[in-house]
Amino acid sequence: MIDPSKEELIRELARNGSSQRKIAELLKISRNTVQRVLDSPATRPAPKRESRYADHLPIIKDLLQQCRGNLVRVQEELVTRHQLEIPYQSLSWLVRDHQLRQPAVKRAGQYSFAPGEELQHDTSPHRLTVDGKVVTGQCAALVLAYSRRLFIQYFPRFTRFECRVFLAEGLDYMGGSCPRCVIDNTSVIVCRGSGAEAVMAPEMEMFGRIYAMEFVAHRVKNPDRKARVERPFSYVENNFLAGRTFDDWQDLNRQARDWCDHVTNRKEKKDLGMSPDAAWLLEKTALQALPQVSPPIYESYPRTVDQEGYVHLDTNRYSVPETLIGKDVEVLKYWQRVVVYHGRRLVAEHPRVLLGRDKRVTAPGHHQPLCRKKAFQGPSREEQHLTGHHPELDRYLGELKKRSKGRGQMQLRRLLDLKRSYPVEPFFAAIQEALHYGLFDLNRLEKMILKNTRGFFELP
Repeated sequence: MIDPSKEELIRELARNGSSQRKIAELLKISRNTVQRVLDSPATRPAPKRESRYADHLPIIKDLLQQCRGNLVRVQEELVTRHQLEIPYQSLSWLVRDHQLRQPAVKRAGQYSFAPGEELQHDTSPHRLTVDGKVVTGQCAALVLAYSRRLFIQYFPRFTRFECRVFLAEGLDYMGGSCPRCVIDNTSVIVCRGSGAEAVMAPEMEMFGRIYAMEFVAHRVKNPDRKARVERPFSYVENNFLAGRTFDDWQDLNRQARDWCDHVTNRKEKKDLGMSPDAAWLLEKTALQALPQVSPPIYESYPRTVDQEGYVHLDTNRYSVPETLIGKDVEVLKYWQRVVVYHGRRLVAEHPRVLLGRDKRVTAPGHHQPLCRKKAFQGPSREEQHLTGHHPELDRYLGELKKRSKGRGQMQLRRLLDLKRSYPVEPFFAAIQEALHYGLFDLNRLEKMILKNTRGFFELP
């Protein structure tokens, strides 16, 4: 079969007046071939071969859906249900030729952006190791569409609070903002609707006004619109996270920022012809200036101090002075700290717990110990006053302590009162007699002292 290009050359030579013999000699082909080419039409439709199994396409399409795209199972079901024996090669050719398993590949377009024209933001879940535990972290990314400068941060979860924290950090990292920030149709930023009809949440819309930036949601199922931020996620997962472990979320974000500074933003890109940092220097002058004073980002929660002297926030508990038990307080949640106010008075400030649940954070001085102070170690004051005056009294004191509860402080106090109330001779005489008979009842000891005291005082 002669090539189409050679057929066109034969026709061109014939139009220029060359004879068939001369054309055959020049191209080293037979004159019959030259005649056949000149007699055939200039344009011929490409031959299309149809399979003899094409009549069974509706059955194959239905079975392909039921068998979840498994052609081996489709071939088996064709034999079982419909008694059709189709060779596997013919079956796979039919599926490919009629594009039954996957849609046709569409032509890709290209987006071009001027410096300072657009930002793109998105998130992606990644598995990572924090404090020895494998957890799922939400990777938030922000990219300048012109220079491809990338900023990433990780969060245990990603709500509107974390989104505002991230965007404030990201815009500060970029050194400015753009009039437009393209996002997907996530409910974190979008309140209702999608695409061009999306309505942003009030707090996110207010955040955009502060930075003179408008959030724009792309059309549903059109992630290529923000391909600048979609593409780096695979690079982050396979380069930054590969082989790395982290002590906590703060350590994770410190390493992520260092990776942005020294790896991804310094790597030259072919379509740019330079690194993102070099392109950012050209784009920086076109960025919108950030506000002179950025408002603090926090969320406020009213709380009542529980019976144990704690306030609850995000499954964890933070201490306040125990004098506020049962009182209403206001808890302000920042990204890295928790602040508690009672009225206008600051009563507590704690580092925020990001990893873990049901944990307690207690500041020194907030709570007094619930148990009593430890008993005084060593001899009591009563024992010190009674010891060392007489060996018989020391023996009686030791035996009395053995028969008393605890340190026997009540008994020793009573014995000291007896010693101070009665004369010395009757007192020690009673002690000796009590030791002889093993009497340690202080009421009986007092009677013995009174008996010995009879006649001691000479009254006129």
